[in-house]
Amino acid sequence: MKQSLQLRLGQQLTMTPQLQQAIRMLQLSTLELQMEVQQALDSNLMLEEGDEDESDWDDGQQEQSSDAEPEGGSDDAAEGGLDEVPDERPLESETIPDELPVDSVWDDIYDSPLPASSGSGSDEEYHFEQGDTSSESLREHLLWQMQMAQLSPTDRLIAESIIDAVGDNGMLATTLEDLLEGLQQEDPEIELDEVVAVLHTVQHFDPTGIAARDLRECLLLQCRALPETIPFRSEALQLLERHFDLLANRDYNQIKRQMKLDDEGLSQATRLIQGLDPRPGSRVSNSRTEYIVPDVFVRRHKGSWRVELNPEASPKLRINHHYAGLIRQMNSDESTTLKNHLQEARWFLKSLQSRNDTLLRVATSIVEHQRDFLELGEVGMKPMILHDIAEELGMHESTISRTTTRKYMHTPRGIFELKYFFSSHVGTSSGGEASSTAIRAMIKQLIADEAPNKPLSDNKIAQQLSEQGINIARRTVAKYREAMGIAPSSERKRLA
Repeated sequence: MKQSLQLRLGQQLTMTPQLQQAIRMLQLSTLELQMEVQQALDSNLMLEEGDEDESDWDDGQQEQSSDAEPEGGSDDAAEGGLDEVPDERPLESETIPDELPVDSVWDDIYDSPLPASSGSGSDEEYHFEQGDTSSESLREHLLWQMQMAQLSPTDRLIAESIIDAVGDNGMLATTLEDLLEGLQQEDPEIELDEVVAVLHTVQHFDPTGIAARDLRECLLLQCRALPETIPFRSEALQLLERHFDLLANRDYNQIKRQMKLDDEGLSQATRLIQGLDPRPGSRVSNSRTEYIVPDVFVRRHKGSWRVELNPEASPKLRINHHYAGLIRQMNSDESTTLKNHLQEARWFLKSLQSRNDTLLRVATSIVEHQRDFLELGEVGMKPMILHDIAEELGMHESTISRTTTRKYMHTPRGIFELKYFFSSHVGTSSGGEASSTAIRAMIKQLIADEAPNKPLSDNKIAQQLSEQGINIARRTVAKYREAMGIAPSSERKRLA
């Protein structure tokens, strides 16, 4: 091979650490941002929490303006001190661009934006962060009742094994044969009859219907526990004991013939069964409640929609004037650490401001596009994709994606993730487009208004939507219906 020299011209984007920080902060959720801010406060002595009546960003801007005007007086030690920082001017000239040039590589790098825990918190602080962990689990609730019951040591062993096999929904997650096989490894004399007897004891624990082997047994346990004075209790018991398969298939005509019931009697019996709990274990759960803190508020003011950032979610930070003023009193070698902290603090404030500005711009644009949704509900949702907002704001789609991920908007109709307002579209007979979210709402409304004894099929729903000018196939209706968790017409049939 012959060696040669070649000269090529090209452009390459350099990702500075400051720009990387701005990109990472843009995709943080509110909780993660608060943790990031707390970590910055702990590690950077130049940052401090601002007062509620002071603007977080004004403090940073005042620091910047004081650097550019060294003749502004010596009353404030911070102003005189910042003027003597030799590398301040390049920092002032460098700004974060409106468009953050990021590709998918950065998605891979920042998949886990949460900072590592320092491990310095106490156990009480950990439990506070994790939420209330004092609630009793289903297993603990059942074990407590087992301790109160008068059981022999062998029966206690069997009961504990049964309780361990109860799932979160309250149903028995394994067969009695498998339980017996495991128990015989500890006590070979245990027989299946003993396991069944102890199972019946556990099934009388609270909540009613616990440790059932299937749905039929779960409903039977609850129905038997009802007072005998409850109307149609005996009919409901007979339905569950003898005609459960017919009830599951909604074969009401066959049930009426075999039980000699009229429509009113069958309707009352099935209504009693429908009032039972198919997941009794969910009533005793130790799952902690997760609360969503909205990032933006949308309010109607004088006929127009106003978008505002949530002040509780926006951190209040500023430059510490005292430490910044110490730079002037030190020589260049001693003030290096303070200068680095000051530079990092200013870039942190710039990144926060860039994040808030971008979030507000994107949220405002979304509200402008989805005014009909705010006024009419889901049926007013317009089709919109990330490219529409990106083109309007002059940003890249990746920036819009990061801004709308795990960010929430509080509206008069509820709290929604910003990504909720983006949806695909379906063509209409007039040449326009309809949002898939609006079509789902229309399908849901059609099913809600259908006759109970004659539910609409997917094909019939598609025909009715076509009459309203929306061209949609039957399989698309089925896909939307299944996504909303709505059963097919054969399973929705019920007595009038």
